[in-house]
Amino acid sequence: MSDDESVDSDARTGSESDPDRDRGSYPIEGTALVKTAALASVPAARVPALLARVQADLGPRADAYRRRYERIAAEADREAFLVEPDHWEAVGERVGLSERERDAVVRAHEAEVERIGSGSDRRAEFETALEIRSGVVIGVDSGDAGD
Repeated sequence: MSDDESVDSDARTGSESDPDRDRGSYPIEGTALVKTAALASVPAARVPALLARVQADLGPRADAYRRRYERIAAEADREAFLVEPDHWEAVGERVGLSERERDAVVRAHEAEVERIGSGSDRRAEFETALEIRSGVVIGVDSGDAGD
């Protein structure tokens, strides 16, 4: 990808200089986003754009996730799933993430699963599950969450 394509991609998904611009384009928020930005091996300003790229890939696949994986939470605007540990390698390849970028995305999704668990008094259960599996949080349109 050329530098021009990278800039164009950033403009569509939320620029590095304005990470809140497309806040609704990915399902990670609050403490999970702050924690990821602080601990990621990529610049914190890049995290929102990475999450938006991944959401663009995962969003259209929500129905497939519902059929294939254990859904552990469903909210009006997001659903959380437990997936196999190597799941993120395939996502990273499809989206064109470097290893560091992929690690930041994984960290964000798993922190969001923990946050969702805290809100439903299931944090310990979700943390235990994340020891052997990985978490994926997919943003969905209100009303689109599967039953």
